[in-house]
Amino acid sequence: MRALPVSFAAVLSIAVGLGGVLWSAAQAQSPPQATPAPAASQPSSGLSQADIARMLPATDMGASAFRKDDPHLQQVDDSPATPFDAAPIPHNPLAPDADPVGAKTCIACHSLEDMHAVHSLHVQSFNAGAAHSGPQAACESCHGPGSEHAKNPAQAGSIIAFTHGARTDVHTQTAVCLGCHAGGARQHWLGSVHEARGLSCSDCHNPMARLSPEGVLAKPSINEVCASCHKDIMAKFNRRSHMPLPEGQMACTDCHNPHGTLTRPLLKTDTVNETCYACHAEKRGPFLFEHAPVRESCLNCHDPHGSNQQTLLVAPLPMLCQQCHTMTRHPNDLQVPTNLGRGPNPDERLMGRACLTCHTNIHGSNNPSGSRFHK
Repeated sequence: MRALPVSFAAVLSIAVGLGGVLWSAAQAQSPPQATPAPAASQPSSGLSQADIARMLPATDMGASAFRKDDPHLQQVDDSPATPFDAAPIPHNPLAPDADPVGAKTCIACHSLEDMHAVHSLHVQSFNAGAAHSGPQAACESCHGPGSEHAKNPAQAGSIIAFTHGARTDVHTQTAVCLGCHAGGARQHWLGSVHEARGLSCSDCHNPMARLSPEGVLAKPSINEVCASCHKDIMAKFNRRSHMPLPEGQMACTDCHNPHGTLTRPLLKTDTVNETCYACHAEKRGPFLFEHAPVRESCLNCHDPHGSNQQTLLVAPLPMLCQQCHTMTRHPNDLQVPTNLGRGPNPDERLMGRACLTCHTNIHGSNNPSGSRFHK
């Protein structure tokens, strides 16, 4: 019985060896294959100017009049969006007679700034469109025409600057950014609390350097940018009960739109509850029996940024419930501090979750006997 498998293995081994010899002979007779040429060297970023030009998104930059005056430029009247080579040069009210001089003139003095910004998204985008835009590209697309600044660099206001010490007013600074970034998430910037407080785009963003993975922020993360002003809010995240923002599982922009909304706290939705329901959908309802304070606002009972009480409550139980509910006709007057665990007459019915020991579905109930939120 063993002779058959052994013989078969031997025949298979001979066949494989013979096939290898025949393959080697065929390779020796075949003409040598041409070695593929090495790929063309790529820039350190891995993207050429042609790649960047192809990948650039459509923008809201309107410069149709400028393109109509030049017969060599492709017309873009068929779409409200135009490429980066049609970015308009903003008007500088402090230098109304200035003319564009081109990016090369700027680099002659600002070589260090050019070296720092050459890898930034904005400069790469404007350079990709500079072939057909003449002076209307790169530096002057944000800083305005530079002829007056080139003649007298020490003259304040001769160029649009984005610093607090510059003479350029905040309205002019934000108008430059909104010239391209209007609409979308920024459609409610005018009239928002940040705009009313005199903030400019450069207070949160730095388009001349890559300090953050995305959003050209002035600091490495969104939360760090917000913390530079809202220190009182960020301190709440150090409390024992808080949203998972310090752990990096969420950001301020998950609930707020810093560029402006229809609400004063810059919520991304119309109401506080709608914002909370985005994650806590089980609290949305509709419920057969609804708890009025819950329907009105989650903030009646919770502090969304952080609290020293359990589950972000604004006050400890049962004191939170007693802000609305008195002890009248309640069995054994359980809702009193003396019956808590550290009181003189501790009651086991308050040892666990206080009022929630019995009223478990406090956010609302669909049970036919849930009018008191017991079920």
